[in-house]
Amino acid sequence: MPHTGLCSCWGGRVLPLLLAYVCYLLLGATVFQLLEKQAEAQSRDQFQFEKLRFLENYTCLDQRALEQFVQVIMEAWVKGVNPKGNSTNPSNWDFGSSFFFAGTVVTTIGYGNLAPSTQAGQVFCVFYALVGIPLNVVFLNHLGTGLRGHLTTLERWEDQARRSQLLQILGLALFLTLGTLVILVFPPMVFSHVEGWSFGEGFYFAFITLSTIGFGDYVVGTDPSKHYISVYRSLAAVWILLGLAWLALVLPSAPLLLHRCSQLWLLRLRQSKAEAAPDGGSIAAGQTQLTSQDFLMWRRGLGS
Repeated sequence: MPHTGLCSCWGGRVLPLLLAYVCYLLLGATVFQLLEKQAEAQSRDQFQFEKLRFLENYTCLDQRALEQFVQVIMEAWVKGVNPKGNSTNPSNWDFGSSFFFAGTVVTTIGYGNLAPSTQAGQVFCVFYALVGIPLNVVFLNHLGTGLRGHLTTLERWEDQARRSQLLQILGLALFLTLGTLVILVFPPMVFSHVEGWSFGEGFYFAFITLSTIGFGDYVVGTDPSKHYISVYRSLAAVWILLGLAWLALVLPSAPLLLHRCSQLWLLRLRQSKAEAAPDGGSIAAGQTQLTSQDFLMWRRGLGS
């Protein structure tokens, strides 16, 4: 019997989900290949052309010397040193930048543009992450739990008047809209202005950061030609923490808001049909009872 139940679970739930997961990965691989492979080839050819032109202009250098110089640049970049500018560039390990790096560690963003280069720093980073990542998860989980506590009135949906239901939906929608503006719209505008990006690039950076993907192609406060305020990267780290906390609040409430809106719309539709019928009063009562029963059955289904 347990073996039969396991096979049923695998065939009924796990296998379709696995197939959908693999198909989604294959779709992503195909689209990214079509969009990016040709651009990569063009960039590679352009880089080789620039190297050949450099050797033609500076005949005292040979191919081997140039490759060694490129290797030095790559090693400096891996260690977080920007090849642009000179030795007067701001440090990547001042307090503001270090605070920003600590935030990317505990949030598992990991841009990849900066990492500890000393053995002591690498060892500390391991133990710091072992404690900081669970602490960050617990912190975000508690925020989500706190929001669910404030939404207990929405859980008693069937006991409230329709006007109260509508006001709660409007209040929650306003809360989500304002939060989205503060977290996902205004910061990209600021980053775009400070870094010289387009708004699309700023929004891309914000999404890649708050989703903890962290490619590292766009990172704030790394352009040596710009003069940033000393707390710029620290404020960016605070924004990351607030943004992740906001997502922890939004994720459990957005599905609830969508369901409540659909419930209110169905209730209004049924009542309008009931009022149009000859015996509207009795039909309306029956439809209202049916709506409550449907909601209770739906909530029991979530619990199972």
